[in-house]
Amino acid sequence: MLPAGTPRGQHSSRRRVAGGQVDEAATSTLRLAEFVVGYSLVSDLGMGQELGDAARACLVATRLAEHLGLPEASEVYYTTLLQHCGCTAFSHEAATFFGGDDLAAKSAALRTDYGDPREVLFTYLLGLAPQEGPLVRLRAMGTAVVRSGRIRAGYTAANCEVAAVTARRVGLGPGVERGLGEIFEQWDGKGLPRGLTGDGISVAARCAQVAGTAALFDRLGGTEASVEAVRRRAGRTLDPDLAAGYLRHAEELHAELAATDVLPAAVAAEPGPQVQVSEDQLDEVCRAFGDAVDLKATWLHGHSSAVGTLAEAAGRRLGMPAGDVVALRRAGHLQDLGRTAVSTGIWERPGPLTSADWEQVRLHAYHTERILARCPPLAELAPIAGMHHERLDGSGYHRAVAAIPMTARVLGAADTFHAAISARPHREPLAPDAAAELLRGEARAGRLDPDAVRAVLDVAGHGGGQRRARPAGLTDRQVEVLRLLAAGLSNPEIARRLVVSRRTAEHHVQDIYTRIGRSSRAAAALYAMEHGLLD
Repeated sequence: MLPAGTPRGQHSSRRRVAGGQVDEAATSTLRLAEFVVGYSLVSDLGMGQELGDAARACLVATRLAEHLGLPEASEVYYTTLLQHCGCTAFSHEAATFFGGDDLAAKSAALRTDYGDPREVLFTYLLGLAPQEGPLVRLRAMGTAVVRSGRIRAGYTAANCEVAAVTARRVGLGPGVERGLGEIFEQWDGKGLPRGLTGDGISVAARCAQVAGTAALFDRLGGTEASVEAVRRRAGRTLDPDLAAGYLRHAEELHAELAATDVLPAAVAAEPGPQVQVSEDQLDEVCRAFGDAVDLKATWLHGHSSAVGTLAEAAGRRLGMPAGDVVALRRAGHLQDLGRTAVSTGIWERPGPLTSADWEQVRLHAYHTERILARCPPLAELAPIAGMHHERLDGSGYHRAVAAIPMTARVLGAADTFHAAISARPHREPLAPDAAAELLRGEARAGRLDPDAVRAVLDVAGHGGGQRRARPAGLTDRQVEVLRLLAAGLSNPEIARRLVVSRRTAEHHVQDIYTRIGRSSRAAAALYAMEHGLLD
């Protein structure tokens, strides 16, 4: 994010376009750093951290790379910013294991040195489910102890895969992909998912680990706590040479953190040549970030991209200006960024929500709006995306206002229709005709705009359409299995649902993983979203 008044396009005689190629032509494009710094706020929320934590770590990592003369400075920069962009990947499983509160589990894990038994007990185990009663907390701690290996392996594999895939989709090169794939490895070889050791770990990942530790403990306890945490972990979880480099420059690095606005500073700190995205590439950036957020809960998979497509078509049907149609598509992809701030246990609760739960749910639209408002290239989308739950009679949220722009009215109708025809934890999906009547009823009651409803229903066509070609040679049965896998079903559950043997279900799952080149449920779900296999 740039200071107010900074132009969106950056004219440069030398730039690196998304994908890694250097273009010597002087052209006006959008900087990828602005989008990635903006999205880092989403991962801050998804990790249960304060807004700006990823940007703080990025500043430390980038300055450290500069002090040490690392040629991989650009990879260090983007790896550090995106190191938690896969934070939604294991949210469903974490909520299942830890009483619904995946955010507390991630926050506790981030602060824990697993090589120190005292930290495992007092930081990690006692940090689980802090808002719950004693029985739920004891159950969560027991689960963490009994299933620690499975939980840690699943968490690291899913996070790494989703982060690496997202980096590729937004146009970053193989160096960043590798760094994100190795972000949970440890210098002493006790990390995951591959147990790499020493210099066998990407320097981008190693630098991000040092900077992440330093920035986190600086916020928690100041420079002294940061220095102590890095010194204690050096040679075990952290690269000792990079840790020593940080310790030499710690005073200077922390002075900059204390004196700067970290969000615009993180954008400005991008090493050259700067990575640019074109207007055409911007749509895939928005969709990639939206897909990653939709991993937050299994029933959300593909929701944002479907809403974006539906809203775009409805806007075109209404004859809206071309710029508004584009804004609708992108706002649809990004409308639910704020969901990461709410525990998955709330999103996946099968019973009625409490009043406290509803307060958190209502805030997700607020978080979406504030995140987008802080990203200059996407700021114009903030009021559209932030108002997709507002209603014309003032009964919506988060503002409860009746004065709603037409773009937000269309987005709200598209979101309502797709949510109605999709399964939710508390109900089965509505038939298209029933969903259409629901929207018409909302229009008659004065809550949804009648023109927006008509346009959405016209372009929706109540489902149907021709069968699409299957990617990776997947059969119809395998697509069916992939959908169940993405929905969070285990192999035995898939076998029961399809009335096949467990061995057959396991064979399908492994064959699917092999065909699509993924190895975790979250990454498989992301593949299904990328290729439109969940519709």
